[in-house]
Amino acid sequence: MSSPPNIVLIHTHDTGRHLGCYGAPVPTPHLSRLAGQGALFRRAFCASPGCSASRASMLTGQMPHTNGVIGLVHRGFRMRDVKRHLSHLLRDAGYHTALIGFQHEVPADQVGTLGYDHIVPNGDLPRHSAERCRIAADYLSRANDEPFFLNIGLVETHRPFSPLEPPDDERYVNPLPFLPDDPEIRRDVAELHTAVRHVDDGVGLLLDAMDRGGLTDRSLTIFTTDHGVPFPRAKATLFDAGIGIAFLMRAPRLFAGGQVVDALFSQVDLLPTLFDFIGLPIPPDLHGLSFAPLLTGRADAVRDQIIAELTYHAAYDPARAIRTARHKYIRYFEDRPRWVLPNVDGGLTKTHLMDLGLPVGERPQEMLFDLAADPCEFENLADSPHDADALADLRRRLDDWMERTDDPIRHGPILPPPGAKITPHDAIDP
Repeated sequence: MSSPPNIVLIHTHDTGRHLGCYGAPVPTPHLSRLAGQGALFRRAFCASPGCSASRASMLTGQMPHTNGVIGLVHRGFRMRDVKRHLSHLLRDAGYHTALIGFQHEVPADQVGTLGYDHIVPNGDLPRHSAERCRIAADYLSRANDEPFFLNIGLVETHRPFSPLEPPDDERYVNPLPFLPDDPEIRRDVAELHTAVRHVDDGVGLLLDAMDRGGLTDRSLTIFTTDHGVPFPRAKATLFDAGIGIAFLMRAPRLFAGGQVVDALFSQVDLLPTLFDFIGLPIPPDLHGLSFAPLLTGRADAVRDQIIAELTYHAAYDPARAIRTARHKYIRYFEDRPRWVLPNVDGGLTKTHLMDLGLPVGERPQEMLFDLAADPCEFENLADSPHDADALADLRRRLDDWMERTDDPIRHGPILPPPGAKITPHDAIDP
């Protein structure tokens, strides 16, 4: 490629992998088209299952405890060095940078600090994904400055769901695999399906606009989300349903399409992968690794583990996890009930499960799961003699990681910044 590729980043709220291109029972033909033209990562994970922490990590290549966003920015948490943000780095490298829609790396009134040349703020846009994407498509039709970085933030899969048409008939909707098959939960999932279809419609508008403008071959296009779906045992937890994400990448002139990647991938790998493809020096002190060698056939694997962390969401619930292809180990640092309810988004499912009394009960300090036998992470094997070697290995690996990255949780509780808004962990709602 004679000039650096344009970069188009499309990201959603709270979608996990609940997409047809990942086998979920909701059609996503446009995302399937993007996947077929590029690469779909089946084992992609965020660095943290919280909105701000995951996005700040993806766009700096650093874990939350290093970049500083260990909680929600609208509740008082801040990035240590905003100049480490991808938009600043690309603008410094000669890219025209634009943001259309949602970001959660800085408070809304500080979006101007992020290094974008052009901003259409989230508050100025409709919630509906297709309407947002029409505005982004108009930007693409007028994109004279190349190379450019366009960041498009969609919000429709965040609660409260607000479908523009009646949702699917819940009698014929599959429940999520880690939740009961009850009518109230199926009705909740049906509303998520409608939002997902709207996101896919918007992506279709963007892909068509890129085709019309001759941008498809000259661009590196990414679709992802911040973390898992907004249901109990998903968002704001370190279970796979909380940290598992969709991640699609297409760049016709850089790597072959039609790839399905089963290797472990972390969102902190995005920034070094982009810089590797663009030909820019990869910034120092990153936790991410470049996947360019894997996508171009020069490597079979890049990493053998991913790390995820949670410190603050609405409430303080510090935890760390390490995941390999076979096992997951989670360590909690505070005594908490089974569910920290203010970290669970309100909705039909949360209300129904509370009525059933399911959130009640103690939570162990350590959890170990064999993901081959138990992909939904129901059976804690931390006390199993048969799995003692796996437990010891993952304990050691996590300790080494926390030491190597100077994770402050090693030294005791992490205090919030002055003035931060923190919900008590024993509250019901955020």
